[in-house]
Order: sequence, then structure tokens, then C-alpha cells
Amino acid sequence: MIRRRALTLLIIVLLIGVPAGYLLISAEQSRSSGRDKEEKYSATGLTEGWPSKLQRRLYQIPVPHPAGKVAYYETNNWKTSRLYIQFETSAAGLDAFLAGVGVDRGDLERDDISISDRDRRVTGWDFSAPGQWWGLVHTQENPAPTQDIVINLANPQTPMVYVVSRTVP
Repeated sequence: MIRRRALTLLIIVLLIGVPAGYLLISAEQSRSSGRDKEEKYSATGLTEGWPSKLQRRLYQIPVPHPAGKVAYYETNNWKTSRLYIQFETSAAGLDAFLAGVGVDRGDLERDDISISDRDRRVTGWDFSAPGQWWGLVHTQENPAPTQDIVINLANPQTPMVYVVSRTVP
């Protein structure tokens, strides 16, 4: 008789308790995911961290390893989509980045601040400080993105790279 009640209780726990526990765990994960997405898409400026692999692939920005001080911001509207990204890297990382974009150091022009005033206002980037500023505009045919690149080579061992990659849907 006691065994039978224990077996009945075990079956009830398994049939009701396990699915209920699963639903609670699933609901919490869903809520957390929603909060993360809300935080990500409500950003109004550069966010510290790496853009997703999908974003880096779509905007064709091969952030090299190692890279530090990485921050990014994405905007989308009916006319254009832009990914703003900044990072600090090594001299070899800069060469790898430029090769990944499809250019090299010889394509850079001294004191060419190729990022527009509008894009600088969006990100808060200020290129007026003294430094060795180099830049270029890497134009590609649609649907490939166009990249405006500015590099601060004040410290050639750890250059700071600023990129605005834009696509036209």
C-alpha cells in the first residue's frame, strides 16, 4: 500500500513537476533574451564590445586578433545601413585588417579624415587632436559596402582604427 502511494506520488511529480520546472526555466531564458535585445537595440552610440560575426561579415569589417578598445554601433533605415566600429590593434593586426578589407598601407593618405562630420557626430569621434591621421574611402560596387577608414598612427605599435561601413539596401 505504501509502495503504491509512493509510486503514484513519483508519477505525479514526474508528470507535473518536470514540465512545470522546464516552463519556468524557459520563461526566464526568454525574458533574459528579450532584455539583452532591448538593451542592444536601444543603444544610441558606441557600445563597448565586439559586433557579431554576422555584422562583421555583412559590413565586411575583419577585426583582427588581437584587438582592444573595441566598440561599435549599428544604424539602419530605409536608405542606408551603417556599422561604426573602432578598435586598437598591433602593427601586424593593422596590416591584416587592411588586407582583409582589400587595401594596403600604400592606399592610405596622410591627414585624410574620410569619415564625414555627420558620422563623427553620431559616434562622438574627434579627429582634431594632434596625431598621425591616415585615411581612405574604400568604394565597392553594390551590394558590397563602402568603408570610410581613419587610422591614428601616433603610436605605430598600437594604431587606433575607426571605420564606418555603409550599405545601400
